[in-house]
Amino acid sequence: MTISEATSYRITELCKEKKLSGYSVTYKAGIPASTYKSIVNGKSKNPGIVNINRIADGLGVTIREFYDSDIFDDLEPDE
Repeated sequence: MTISEATSYRITELCKEKKLSGYSVTYKAGIPASTYKSIVNGKSKNPGIVNINRIADGLGVTIREFYDSDIFDDLEPDE
C-alpha cells in the first residue's frame, strides 16, 4: 500500500469511527471540499502535512493520533 492510499484509508476509517461525513470534516478543517476529495480519492499524491493536520483537526484527533495506525507500517513509495 502506498502512502497516499494509506492516508485515504485512514481518513475514511476515522470518519466512520467518528460518524462524520466528508462535508463536516472539510467544514471543521476549513479546507475546500475539492482538496479533501482529492486526498481521499487518491488523486493527490502529496497532500502535504498542513492539509493532513487540518483534516486531523476536522476529525477531532491530533496528528499523532492520525498516524497512530498499523496501516502506516511497511508502506511502498508513491509513484
